[in-house]
Amino acid sequence: MRLNLHHKRSWLLVALGNLVVVAFLGLLLRWMFVVPVSGLNYKYLLHGHSHVALLGWLYTAVFVALLTTYLPPAYQEKRTYTWQFWLSQGAVLGMLLSFPVQGYGLFSIFFSTAHLLLSYWFIYRFLKDARRVGVSAGKHGLSFRFVKAALFFLALSSLGPWAMGPIMATGHSGSELYFNAIYFYLHFQYNGWLAFAVLGLLFWLLEHGHISFNRIYGRLFFRLMCWACLPAYLLSVLWTKPAAVIYGVGGVAGLMQVAALGLLLAVLWPVRKQLLNLFGSWGRGILWLAALAFVLKTLMQFSTAFPYMADLAYKLRFFIIGYLHLVLIGFVSFFLFAFFVERGWLSFRGGLSRWGIGTFIAAFVGSEALLFLQGILYWAGAGAIPAYNGILFWISVFLPLGILLFFVSQVRERSRMQQHLKTENIMHQAA
Repeated sequence: MRLNLHHKRSWLLVALGNLVVVAFLGLLLRWMFVVPVSGLNYKYLLHGHSHVALLGWLYTAVFVALLTTYLPPAYQEKRTYTWQFWLSQGAVLGMLLSFPVQGYGLFSIFFSTAHLLLSYWFIYRFLKDARRVGVSAGKHGLSFRFVKAALFFLALSSLGPWAMGPIMATGHSGSELYFNAIYFYLHFQYNGWLAFAVLGLLFWLLEHGHISFNRIYGRLFFRLMCWACLPAYLLSVLWTKPAAVIYGVGGVAGLMQVAALGLLLAVLWPVRKQLLNLFGSWGRGILWLAALAFVLKTLMQFSTAFPYMADLAYKLRFFIIGYLHLVLIGFVSFFLFAFFVERGWLSFRGGLSRWGIGTFIAAFVGSEALLFLQGILYWAGAGAIPAYNGILFWISVFLPLGILLFFVSQVRERSRMQQHLKTENIMHQAA
């Protein structure tokens, strides 16, 4: 079991290394608003940044989390998962190298399509193995409902990229249909696949920690979230100013998510002390930040059901960028950090680790505050913050710096564990 933990820790470090790359790409994107860089296409670079973020960091981290929480060691060590992991990393590397050069071109489409197919393979294999070991019938039955829904939404989100080919081939590149296909993919990625995976892992912690919670509310929360996710996609297309019925359906979906949030609070609040006791002081703090981000995400998404707010969100890109980062970093990534530390796969031990994650969090909060403040000022007619792009860049410098320090600390911790295992083996052989 300890060897298995060490093996998966290496996979997690690969995912964390991808996050370091994502952070530096993001910094370069913000620098290009300060001083244009000749020879670099901003849009192409943005494609590379977003694909490595979603597939190199988040997909990989959740892949490791699901594999090691729901399947016994004998299943985790199957060669099929090792192949899936390293082939997906090859696809991520291919996207990292090709998207900044050609945007959506032959090689980038090849590698992104390969990753889609690999995700189908993972869904099929993981669910088959979970069925064999009876996960749904065991103590993790409720949390696994969220995981199955997450995998369904992962597959569903892929319809967006598959639609891009025919849309572009018929000359509709840049049209409403084109962008709505992109928003379809994004919606079912961050509101479906990633959100439900995180919620599944949250309920897994309750089940694994033998924390008694209101299962009736838990099941109702799952149903509301699941049924709301599908029509909530309509909130992503309100920028096209569709018929009033679309606003109505989207609004109902948003309201269902707010009601679901109330149910989640009803589940967690009575057992909050028991849940938080599973984490150290840093883990508890980061978990609170993830919870705050989830609340803000839910309320902000509901607000876009109103035509004025939907139009405002579309016109001011600061709100869109801030919202996406709030969800993908503030909610999903922060929860994953806390989860992996609680499981012993990452560590907050040592000054380097804490300085790194603390710097990353502070830079994230600062950049989010500046993004939303600038959006509000434009909305109020106050104009741009003086030297806004320069200030945002210098705040953002600490994002890659912080996560790089954290990554280095985890590599050191892995080396320490390797040395400890070698010493134990030598002592065991000597005995």
